[in-house]
Amino acid sequence: MALVKEFGALRFAKNAGNIKDLCCPPYDIISDAEKSMYYSKDAHNIINLELPGQQPEDYIAAKNKLGEWLDDGILKQDTTPALYIYEEKFSVKGVTYAFKGFTAYVKLEEFSKGIVLPHEETLSKAKTDRFNLLNATGCSFSQIYSLYNDKNGETQNLINELSSGAPDISFTDADGVTHNLWIAEKSDKTEQICRQFDDRKLYIADGHHRYETGLNFRNYLKEQGVNNENSEYIMMFLVNMENDGLVVFPTHRIVRDLEAFDSADLVKKCEKYFTTTVIAKETAEEFLDVAYAKGDTAFVFYDGNTTVGLTLKDTSVMDNLFPEKSVALRQLDVNVLHSLILEELLGIDKENMAKQINLTYTRSLDEAISAADNAANCCFLLNPTRVSEIADVAAAGEKMPQKSTYFYPKLITGLVINKII
Repeated sequence: MALVKEFGALRFAKNAGNIKDLCCPPYDIISDAEKSMYYSKDAHNIINLELPGQQPEDYIAAKNKLGEWLDDGILKQDTTPALYIYEEKFSVKGVTYAFKGFTAYVKLEEFSKGIVLPHEETLSKAKTDRFNLLNATGCSFSQIYSLYNDKNGETQNLINELSSGAPDISFTDADGVTHNLWIAEKSDKTEQICRQFDDRKLYIADGHHRYETGLNFRNYLKEQGVNNENSEYIMMFLVNMENDGLVVFPTHRIVRDLEAFDSADLVKKCEKYFTTTVIAKETAEEFLDVAYAKGDTAFVFYDGNTTVGLTLKDTSVMDNLFPEKSVALRQLDVNVLHSLILEELLGIDKENMAKQINLTYTRSLDEAISAADNAANCCFLLNPTRVSEIADVAAAGEKMPQKSTYFYPKLITGLVINKII
């Protein structure tokens, strides 16, 4: 099914600077303050190309800078195709995790073919920005992050074998995440890995906007009469979904600017579907942890004064509302929240959510609480989506609401670049 192959990545030359100072997180999680920080780290930091701005002149500036770096030998393309084995080591709440996968070329396929599967909705503004940058530079600077099934570990065993020695690149970033990269040049073993995907589907974990942009750019080139083989593929990081090191953070919801918002009335209306429990704000995470361990559908409501734990009484309400949908999607915490509370009780429809008129998102629990303490109407704190739920929803050909998942940590940008044109 999935066509996977080695490719020659564009990478920073050894004389470009300290690789730690040349990389940055993906564009969509960098704040304005962080952007300034990465710009000041090194004149050759990849942020100059990945996040130049969203005006026409900004994209042209990125194109020109890329040309300068190529001419000056700051960036060089590997002449031998390879698989780029990548590992992240990190800690969450005092527990150490690690996962290892590889970056390769994956043939672009329409979602309708059921080979590469999305799991959540996307926002149009981000796709426009990514297309403009890709069209200007001819390069994709960030990887798509995807999962695959490898229950027997046959691919993982080969990956581990090819990365048994010291990594070619290794550094620890400011967040304490260690990034290791091994360059596995094309060989019998890399070809064996690629062949193992002939009967596999891929599940996008992160990078839906970039994948759709890749499809749009490929189609755009064809419409322009440009025959470019590289545009038929996309740079993708592939990791086994059975990997114990995969960590998903929740993305919390902040409700803003609703007229005549009445917290007490909303909580009362929630009793139709939920068991409501008034709790202390400080115990919100504990409430969510207990619900997660029990497999309950639950979240926490906070309005700056009152904190209420909400636990779904009966999952059949979602079965009755969405009988045509999969069990995985019907019982998903974030889908229950969106359907029963945000849409039905608060009147925030899907278009409103997509445009972020009355609903915004954050992975920071503290930021969500702070928003409710100040100008926002309220916030809803959620548990993370399970990796198995992501695969089940995608396999059913369905999509979760936007911002349903946040894989942590993000893949670093700048170790490998896909030069298409």
